[in-house]
Amino acid sequence: MAKVSNRFWFMLHGWVSLPIWLLFCFICLTGTVAVLSHELTWLTNPAARALNPDELSAKPVDELMLVVKKAYPNAQVMGAMSFEPYLVNAITFTDADKPYAIAYVNQYTGKIQQINEGLTFIGFMRSLHGWLLFPWQSGYSLGYYLVSVMSLLMLASLVTGLVVYKRFWRSFFAPKLRLTQGKKTLLADLHKLSGVWSIWFIAIMSATGLWYLVQAIFWHADIDIEPHAPMIAAEQVPLLPQGATPLPSAKIAFTEALSLAKQRFPDFQPSYVMLPEHQRDMYHLSGSGDHIFYDQYSYNLSINPWTGEIASASSPETMTGMQTLMHIADPLHYGTLGGIWTKFIWFFFGLVLSGMSITGFMMWGLRHVRAFKQSETKDLAADMIGEVR
Repeated sequence: MAKVSNRFWFMLHGWVSLPIWLLFCFICLTGTVAVLSHELTWLTNPAARALNPDELSAKPVDELMLVVKKAYPNAQVMGAMSFEPYLVNAITFTDADKPYAIAYVNQYTGKIQQINEGLTFIGFMRSLHGWLLFPWQSGYSLGYYLVSVMSLLMLASLVTGLVVYKRFWRSFFAPKLRLTQGKKTLLADLHKLSGVWSIWFIAIMSATGLWYLVQAIFWHADIDIEPHAPMIAAEQVPLLPQGATPLPSAKIAFTEALSLAKQRFPDFQPSYVMLPEHQRDMYHLSGSGDHIFYDQYSYNLSINPWTGEIASASSPETMTGMQTLMHIADPLHYGTLGGIWTKFIWFFFGLVLSGMSITGFMMWGLRHVRAFKQSETKDLAADMIGEVR
């Protein structure tokens, strides 16, 4: 009975892990590259590097927006994104001949180093990994579901693998890798050793992937985890005679809005800011603080450009449980919580996880090829015996 039970778990482990190995391996590899997408951008695109030979202080984001406005007087600046200290800031804008463009502005020198009118490498890799570049429609993407459902199979693979591999903890103290006992033995040892040392990593990927699946279901059902920013009351917008131009400009400059955000959250560091799109829209500021486990959008403020009122503000201290999960998932999934060093650790174990899917498929293939050959041999022997008779 014990043999039957163990065989059942072994077969279940194989079927949940291997038939979808190609898609799983692709998702692992694209995620591994996405972990270092910022660093790869710095390496491959000199215009994205925020070089600072004179050791200047970083300019505030409002000054960088003015740089773009001066270079393109007719442009409408929409917002700004900041990344790593060694990468330029990205100022988004539209112009007569540019429906959507991103200006790479060096935050130390204040110079525009490139105008990008297409998809960035960072955005491409995150999209390829997150939803396989499937289109979004009606609040959902089939690719997003395909990727996030893999978390269930990964979790099942982890559980069944631990059940099949008895006393797996021995690999921590006496790792076994037999190099001279044939391909099957080597692949099995590599797969088991990689799996044991990656237990913590697989558990994190499974848990965060499961959260992304829950998040997708919420989006699809139009259930908001975070409330939408409020609209400005119509009576707060200055009225002009019909047909008068130009439209009134905001009374509160963006510089003042940044100061108000700093007063509310002294450790606030803006990561993504958006200017009002219309007269009833607000300044939207997202950023990070000194919380290591939260993402770069864990602080959010909406500021009224007519009155300077902070209409809404949220931080890790005011989050609900669901909102907390939403803002700690990315740092755990992409390894950004400890900077470049944890990124390299996540990158390494991402390669290990990709390798496990490959070795698992090779083991599965060798087993079935051998079974097929044995079946052919038995059929051939049966035919020969039949002819003799």
